[in-house]
Amino acid sequence: MKRSPINGWLSRNPKESTPSASLQKPSGVRHNPSGSPERSHKQALQAARAAWGKTAGKSQGASSSQGPAVKPEQKQNKTDIAGPETEAPSKVAKSGKWRVKRRMLLWSALLLFLAGTSFIGLFALWVRGLDISKLEHPLPEPSFVMDAGEQPVSQLSSSRIIPVPLAEIPADLKNAVIAVEDRRFYEHAGFDLWSIGRALIRDLQSGSLKEGGSTITQQLAKNLFLDSDKTLSRKVKELGYAIKINFAYSKDEILELYLNSIYYGEGRWGVEGAARQYFGKPVKELTLAESALLAGLPKAPTLYSPVKNPDKALERRNLVLSLMLEQGTIDEATYAQTVNQPIALKPDNGESLKGRYPSFVDYVMDEAERLYGFTEQQILTLGLRIHTTMDVKVQQAAEEVYRTDALFPADPGDRPVQSGVVVLDHRTGGIRAIVGARGDQVYRGFNRATKLKRQPGSTFKPLAVYGPALERGYTPDSLLYDGRLDIGGYRPSNWDGQTRGQVTLREAVLRSWNIPPVWLLNEIGIDAGLDYVRRAGIDLPEKDRNLSLALGGLSAGVSPLQMAQAYGAIANQGVMERAHAITRITTKDGHPLVEAVPQRTMLTAPVHAYTMTQLLQEAVAVGTGQAAALLDGRPTAGKTGTTQLPDTPEFARIGGNGAKDAWFVGFTPELTAAIWLGYDKTDQNHYLTTSGGAVPAVLFREIMTRALKDVPVTPFPVPDEVLAAQQAQLQAKPSKRQNMYRDEEDRKPKREERRAKEERKDRKNDD
Repeated sequence: MKRSPINGWLSRNPKESTPSASLQKPSGVRHNPSGSPERSHKQALQAARAAWGKTAGKSQGASSSQGPAVKPEQKQNKTDIAGPETEAPSKVAKSGKWRVKRRMLLWSALLLFLAGTSFIGLFALWVRGLDISKLEHPLPEPSFVMDAGEQPVSQLSSSRIIPVPLAEIPADLKNAVIAVEDRRFYEHAGFDLWSIGRALIRDLQSGSLKEGGSTITQQLAKNLFLDSDKTLSRKVKELGYAIKINFAYSKDEILELYLNSIYYGEGRWGVEGAARQYFGKPVKELTLAESALLAGLPKAPTLYSPVKNPDKALERRNLVLSLMLEQGTIDEATYAQTVNQPIALKPDNGESLKGRYPSFVDYVMDEAERLYGFTEQQILTLGLRIHTTMDVKVQQAAEEVYRTDALFPADPGDRPVQSGVVVLDHRTGGIRAIVGARGDQVYRGFNRATKLKRQPGSTFKPLAVYGPALERGYTPDSLLYDGRLDIGGYRPSNWDGQTRGQVTLREAVLRSWNIPPVWLLNEIGIDAGLDYVRRAGIDLPEKDRNLSLALGGLSAGVSPLQMAQAYGAIANQGVMERAHAITRITTKDGHPLVEAVPQRTMLTAPVHAYTMTQLLQEAVAVGTGQAAALLDGRPTAGKTGTTQLPDTPEFARIGGNGAKDAWFVGFTPELTAAIWLGYDKTDQNHYLTTSGGAVPAVLFREIMTRALKDVPVTPFPVPDEVLAAQQAQLQAKPSKRQNMYRDEEDRKPKREERRAKEERKDRKNDD
């Protein structure tokens, strides 16, 4: 009978190291002489498993009652023999599971492929439907400022895009733009996955959508077709437009479109206009330094403006140069030579359409942004019609006066005395004229008529003291204290260093004494003064709640616009109309977008406003404001104001011979004006030697004389209450005269009788 292979494996000598060695009966193991037919195959298999389990747990060379230990080689041989029988069920199960997983993966991949294909197809259809025809006409449409007579007086974005071919744009400028905006411009398909991924990581870290990752193509799409909001939907649209532009135009065409349409600040689009604006030359003549400066502007034209922020502009330009060096478009020597060059601007002011009346137009743009939500770019590109309250005659009168240097103090030569004026119609609140600076003015420069904050000096007394005092029963003839005063350590003094014991409220106004208003404010209460000032449209912080309020000693100060609005309420019988320049904004076709709504508040009762007007009229007629009186006899009211130099060692040698600020605020029956005069930065070499009653009062007179030429002279309006009182007085006077006449008639017979008696007596004496 044939020997079983399993039985043979169990009978082999454990010392044999190869499967081919002869098998011998191990010692100590009884052999069944009858052979394997007496044992079933299953039993043999179980015996083999048992023998293998025992020998596997023993160390090499150890003895066992079942036989000698199995060597590693024998273990391997056993596995080779037993493996096919023991592992078959497991392999079948695993094979089945793998087939299920493979089918699931295949189906998932197929579904994913179909979904991706569908998305790409839909996205492609959407991109195909995008309209990019505007690229053929990238010129922004200018807006116009209209005056009160509905006539255009200024064009916004008058600097049209002057297209230049790419061949005329210097290589340095093209390389600079690509270096700072899109270094892989010529490699990607309109969008840069690397930049988008980097921006996405930064956005996730910051929790916002600040990082754009936009290529030149995407920026072109955003500026021409989309809003500037940072939303995911806008980014998707930007991507779609960029892809379509990339398919429709070559890279050079896209770069040419970008350079000719991007905004460079100062109201300029396109590199040609920017080159002329900043350097007074065509773009083809730009140097490397000038090209790098322009390339750095589109990211933030206002922040990096070389006009407004030269330090930041220089820093940005040098960053562009370093990126060009890094990308190999300039060498080390060129970089070292260029990075040390200063910014040298040479503006081109020769264009008549740059924009007339810059101070007024600047304020119009500020008001459109602040009150109505327009952006600067919308104002300059949407072809709006901005209707305003400007009176060209008044505006030109103010500008003419401000161009007359003889009317201003002489300056040291390095820095002129500056000034700002606002003229408004107090009956409506409409601003008629604004001049915010002397000399050349830059686009959206600092407007001293509307943005400046300076201490108003004595021009604040009618608002903080005398106005609220009239409301509390004081009259022009009320007596006020004028002696040495010390209230909590605050010791005011009169400008002449003298005291008079007592003065009337009228005299305190006319002579602009300081002690009486401080004493009076303490009497009526600081809160009364603050409340009146607040009603006049001037909000003050808590730190201004002190007695220096009486003399205009404020922590921050006020602007000429605020003072004109406040005094306008006095001129308008106590009713304050909010000062404004815009009446409405429409499209070029006349479709209304914005309509201004009048805003009026009550400052004080008409009778008190009229009393204050009379006091301020006297201040001009015989007081400190005489230089403001109009020569045609037109009624004029106003108040002067002068602020002292800081009490610091720097100004100790100057003493009381200098001033920091000088003001005049006044009005006629038609117009109200506020004028400030001073230096932007006061120091020991730059300070005023004039007062509010001198130069500012003269400026007021000259502006009003020109602005009101040929306007009939009329008196100030009289409130109904005052008219009724005056009528009552007139009626009372005839009654008194009639009574006197009746008394005279009653006494006449008696006088005649007495005269007759005296005559008879005289005749008797003669006899």
